[in-house]
Order: sequence, then structure tokens, then C-alpha cells
Amino acid sequence: MHVSTQLPRQSTLLISALLGGVIFTSCASVQPSSHQGLPPGDRLANQAAAPAVSESSPQQTENAPIPRARPQLIKKAAMTVIVNSVDQSINAVSQVINQQQGDLIKLNERQPTTDNGRHMASMTLRVPQNLLEPTLEKLAKLGTVNNRNITAEDVGDRLVDFQARLTNLRKTEANLQKIMDRAGSIKDVLSVAQELNNVRQSIEQIDAQLKNFQNQVAYSTITLNLEAAVSSSNPQRTLGSQVQETWNNSTNSLGKFSVGLLKLGIWLMVYSPLLLILAASVYGFIRWRRTHSPSLTQTPESASSD
Repeated sequence: MHVSTQLPRQSTLLISALLGGVIFTSCASVQPSSHQGLPPGDRLANQAAAPAVSESSPQQTENAPIPRARPQLIKKAAMTVIVNSVDQSINAVSQVINQQQGDLIKLNERQPTTDNGRHMASMTLRVPQNLLEPTLEKLAKLGTVNNRNITAEDVGDRLVDFQARLTNLRKTEANLQKIMDRAGSIKDVLSVAQELNNVRQSIEQIDAQLKNFQNQVAYSTITLNLEAAVSSSNPQRTLGSQVQETWNNSTNSLGKFSVGLLKLGIWLMVYSPLLLILAASVYGFIRWRRTHSPSLTQTPESASSD
């Protein structure tokens, strides 16, 4: 009996020790490898060259050049171009983006509202990073460039860190899966399943961030502002727009007049008792004046004798 009760305790202690070791290894910091972030060809070349460096003399090792990882840059550009026609320039920009295998993300067009206003448009474009400079050169030919700037941010360290953390979490996930397969009691299975769920959530979050950075590195963003060279003064209005405006004004005026009559009717209904009392008082006072006034009460005989 004593031996049968001791076996579950030993299995529980063994599972707890394995789970603690897995959690400890998942929390440990991972040093990113110097080969991560490099293209596959450079990575294989460095791995092949590693034995040769280890067998060479210390002096040759010191003089050997250290390979540098290719920077992972997120590039953004902004440009303002003065054009003769904003509408024609928008069509031209669409053609340029199609040729450069890019996408039009956003378009905001503003028509002039005053006599001295200018027709303007703001566009957000996305193109492959290797085609950023050629695209800017083609866009500059649309008119006169007012301002232009390019910014770049190196996110190579972040990408390496995300890749290392993702690799470590996936190893932890595999170890937890093995522990869960060997777990005996329901309590141990639930504990390992909860930890496995947390690790998988972390994997999904880091994988999404990694893909977002890789997408920003692969495609650059261009913010293009188009401005008309000449302000529109007294723009010619079509007959349809004038008829539409007249119709809108007349319907609005009719609506306001109807609402005014309705409000007047409501006021009269509310104050109708007071108005009736006031009218009755005035009528009674007039009748009283007629009946009690001396000039009105004289008989015709008295009036003829006078």
C-alpha cells in the first residue's frame, strides 16, 4: 500500500520539475546569432568559412574581415509637386504606380471653396523598396517639386530579436507538448495546457509583429501632395449645378416656412383659452359701454324736442 501511494507523488514531482525547467529555459535570454538577418547565400558562406577560420592562425583570425549584416530599413518618402491640372496628375500617378507594381492606399482630394483657393490632392502610395527612387523620379516629372524628403529606420536588430524569441518559444511549445503527452493526472494536464496556451499566444503576437516589420521593410510608403499651379477664380458653373442649387434652396425655404406655420399653430392652440377670455372681456366691455353711455341711451323724442 505504501508503494502504490508513493508512485503518483513521484510522477507529479517529475512533471513539475520538467515544467519548471521548460519555463526557465523559455524565460532565459537568447543571444541572437550573427548569421540571422543575413540572406541565405551569405549565411551558408559564413557557415562554410567558420571551420577554416578556426583552423587558421590567431593572426589570420584577427585580420579576417567581420561580415556585416545587411541593414533592414523601413523607408518613407514625402513629396509636394506643383502641377497644372490635379485631375490629370492623379490619373498619371495611378499609371506610374501600376508600372512600379505598387498600390494606392489613400486619396484625399480638396476642391477650392473660395475664389483664391487651389485644387489640392493628397495621396498615400506603397511601392517595393528597390523601386522607391525610380518612382520618386517619375513622380517628380509631373510638375515642379516644392519639397522632397526621405527617412529610413534600421530595424535589423528588432527582426533578429523577434526571430530569436520566436524560435525559443517554438522550442518551448514542443517541450510543453511532450510534457502534456506524458502527464498523468488531470491537474497536471490542465496546468501544462494553460502554460501551452500562453506560449502559443506569445508566438502569434511575435509572429504578427515580425511579419509587420518585414512588410514595412519590403514596401516603402510615399506621401504625395499635389497642388494646382494657378488658383481657381470664379470657376464656371454648369447649368445642372445651378438648377440643383436652386431646387435645394427652394425646398429648404418651403420646409422652413412649413415648420414656421406649424410652430405658430402650436402657439395658438396653447394660448387659445387666454385669447378667448380676452376676446370675451373686450366684447363684454363694448356692450356695457353701449348700454350705459348717455349719448347712446337718449330716446328719439328727447332728441327731437331738443
